[in-house]
Amino acid sequence: MKPTECTTILVGKKASIDGSTMIARSEDGGREIIPESFKVVHPADQPRHYKSVITGCEVDLPEEPMRYTSAPDASGKQGIWAAAGINEVNVAMTATETITTNARIQGVDPLLVNAGLGEEDFVTLTLPYIHTAREGVTRVGHLLEKYGTYEMNGMAFADHDEIWYLETIGGHHWAARRIPDDAYVVAPNRLNIDEFDFDSPDFMASADLQELINTYHLNPDFEGYNFRHIFGSATIKDTHYNNPRAWYVHHYFDPESTTTPLDQDQPFITYANRKISVDDIMFLMASHYQNTPYDAYGDQGTPAEKKRFRPIGINRNFETHVLQIRNDVPTGLAGVQWLGFGPNTFNAMVPFYTNITDTPASFRDTGAKFNLHSIFWLNKLMSQLGDTNFKLYGELEDAFEQKTVAGCYQIQHATDQEAQALQGAALQAALTTANQKMADLTFANTVELLGAMVDEGHSHMQLKYDLLD
Repeated sequence: MKPTECTTILVGKKASIDGSTMIARSEDGGREIIPESFKVVHPADQPRHYKSVITGCEVDLPEEPMRYTSAPDASGKQGIWAAAGINEVNVAMTATETITTNARIQGVDPLLVNAGLGEEDFVTLTLPYIHTAREGVTRVGHLLEKYGTYEMNGMAFADHDEIWYLETIGGHHWAARRIPDDAYVVAPNRLNIDEFDFDSPDFMASADLQELINTYHLNPDFEGYNFRHIFGSATIKDTHYNNPRAWYVHHYFDPESTTTPLDQDQPFITYANRKISVDDIMFLMASHYQNTPYDAYGDQGTPAEKKRFRPIGINRNFETHVLQIRNDVPTGLAGVQWLGFGPNTFNAMVPFYTNITDTPASFRDTGAKFNLHSIFWLNKLMSQLGDTNFKLYGELEDAFEQKTVAGCYQIQHATDQEAQALQGAALQAALTTANQKMADLTFANTVELLGAMVDEGHSHMQLKYDLLD
């Protein structure tokens, strides 16, 4: 089974700088490199009968799917793993964030063994059929109740108005919360939903979940329902692997925050001291505790401190996305899938339009083996070279990222203006062309950066003997 350990960031429309909803996630893996790609799935290509590769679970699907974008595994050997995308009515979905559980709920509703659905399946089974974020919650809830799951997962849905975050609970149960419009969320690899109100329309859950909690005495609190306390974990691993990531994001958006890296009760719903941009999310998804003793590349901490906490930006980032539904442009231009491949310390995220017919070959045709025509493999190569001497190569990367993102912004702004009056096939063609321009720009800048790194690193090799030595 493919290991997946990610970080999710959600931003409500009143918390964002431009009024858009944004749901973001880094798709992380394990020791094995997992190449990723970017594709459009047309209705004719969507299966009508689905069978999971991992468990063999079979699902009959509706007859009229919508077109949607996806970021699937390039090899497909363990299934599709579509990961994230935006469909033709501008509903976004990202799935999934691997989360934690505890023995109390597993004793009541155990995870399935060699059966049910998981991260491999959820986007393919959901995104082509939903017209709102709320519909995404109800469809996944139905799938969980009918087929069950073998793992604990969190997932998010967004439309132009709402963001919902859902977490699986045991083998067949689930809960979800609407994110307030003026709030943001950071969700690392633990059960994240805390305070839950069964009587509010901003919360949804399995019909019998409250009864299950009460019947089996699962609630450790004297008052209310805190789902992290009821269904989640508070382990030593959480204090080193999960909680510090939330702490770093909270302090980035509010330096006056009083939380510490070890806090088990990092708040789920949080508020920034300013409006949040895509650039903020890109920085955080690449972050490694800069300006703290815990930065592996920094000069403040001891060797032990530098390895104490798992960062968000890590060698195991294989694909990262920000799914943005914009409210300041016509509907046909609203969906943008920002996409970056490989470790976020050495890549640039590209704002691809999703109302398109195809994706650029450098992002689409990744291939399971290393090749120099794929942006995924170029980014992976750069990150591994950059990791050998971050102080030497870091400034080159910063300049590359700013240059690339600025260039993509310029293409996006021009396209937004030029495509205002276009509709239908003409609009899709224009946006597909704009995506190709951004991909070409990114590829050229990536090759240029790689060359600059080679030039800069030449004189710093250990195996050298200059005439003046």
